[in-house]
Amino acid sequence: MNKLDSVIGFFAPEAALRRVQARRALEIAAAYEAARPSRLRKNPGDNRSGDLVLEGSVETLRGQARRLEQNHDFAFGILTTLVNNIVGPRGIDVEFQPKTRDGDIHEDLASQMNDAHQEWARRPECTRQFSWAKSQRLLCNTWLRDGETLLRHLQGAVPGLKHRTSVPYSIECLEPDFLPVDYNDPSKRIVQGIQKSAWGEPSGFWLYDEHPGASFNWRMKRRFHSAENIEHLKFVRRLHQTRGVSIFAAVMNRLNDIKDYEENERVAAKIASAMVGFIQKGSPDTYDVESYGEDGNRTLDIRAGAIYDDLRPGESVGTLQSNRPSGLLTPFLETMHRMAAAGTMASFSSISKNYNGTYSAQRQELVEQWANYETLSLEFCEDIVEPVTRRWVQMGLLADAFQVPADVDPATLMHIDFITPVMPWINPAHEASADETLLENVLASPQQTIRRRGKKPDDVVKQTAAWQRKLQENDISTPAKHTAVPQKQVEPESQSEPQ
Repeated sequence: MNKLDSVIGFFAPEAALRRVQARRALEIAAAYEAARPSRLRKNPGDNRSGDLVLEGSVETLRGQARRLEQNHDFAFGILTTLVNNIVGPRGIDVEFQPKTRDGDIHEDLASQMNDAHQEWARRPECTRQFSWAKSQRLLCNTWLRDGETLLRHLQGAVPGLKHRTSVPYSIECLEPDFLPVDYNDPSKRIVQGIQKSAWGEPSGFWLYDEHPGASFNWRMKRRFHSAENIEHLKFVRRLHQTRGVSIFAAVMNRLNDIKDYEENERVAAKIASAMVGFIQKGSPDTYDVESYGEDGNRTLDIRAGAIYDDLRPGESVGTLQSNRPSGLLTPFLETMHRMAAAGTMASFSSISKNYNGTYSAQRQELVEQWANYETLSLEFCEDIVEPVTRRWVQMGLLADAFQVPADVDPATLMHIDFITPVMPWINPAHEASADETLLENVLASPQQTIRRRGKKPDDVVKQTAAWQRKLQENDISTPAKHTAVPQKQVEPESQSEPQ
């Protein structure tokens, strides 16, 4: 504390203390170069809350992301690659594992639940347009592109809705536009359309009755929906962030620049593909006006194998040379694609369709990249697939859609295996040999090996048994596994001793 601080502290101790604390904070900040703005580096920062940052940006980013998906093939490819690896072509499948009181899987009940769920999954959503797998892909695509998506549980008697199966349960898939971003009411703890408790837990959602982009009525009605019936999947990177942000947010400017650059290169190449010729004249003394047309121009008929024998003395025919398409186009776009892949958690080889490289390089990329896909797949499964499946089991029990035997442990009815997309094989022979080695050394079970391939063990066993029966009925024997036949060793003949 200097003399001035001592004098101020005598009259105003709190002000002197604030001066000392501020001076120490500046001294600490000065120790880090990144904390000191300079002429070359402004080092901007943003210490606002996640909600305040998104207050005026979330709808703009959402609209730009949708426009990119509609008009930019590269952005469309990124979303398609992510959805195919997070959800898969058949969606995240489920396999019920109810157990008896002895701990064994109850095969009959598991078969009933699997069959009933498969029938329900044909058309589970309220519009009856999409299957459960298709609904998952649309929800995942909306989640990544818009930053968030919503799902509403429709169970029991719902006015105007008829459930398709014996399980009185359906779902409604909603885009984030139904949840207004600009609806805030601090007195009711409503933040960006979501009502929260004192601890920040969502207690309800204020949703529009219609999509605001499809209604011509500016007085749209909002209705309160309990959080128990709404699943809100959002893409967040901040704690206490109420709404999600598009996965394109960090690379949106780059994607727009790539689109503009590619379009300019295409236009330039198209112009360059049109041959332009000119007549180079010689001395001005040889220029004869009478030999040209009325408009002062002379045209030449350009065709294959043409010979020009009417050129004037000193004239020659030349063409304009073009350097389009640019030779730097491919390496530049490759670099941009790598940066876009890093910012969207997608695989560079998949989104750019560039599969050059050795087996080791491709394997390394696949192994490292698959951690991103598994992370997103697990998040989607926890927030969408698992709540829907659990709600379906509860409503199935109430509706007696499947009979629970007395020897089944009720606590195991929610034991469910979720089959997410698996990492594809690069070298099938090596991968299959590795699985075979694990099975031989009892380091993995056949069920684990089958699930890693995205299949259900029960389905594989049933299909294999049915195939074996069909082969036996038609007197067809399966080829035996090839084994090397040991050759008989021939002992060398003994030589007789000379007599």
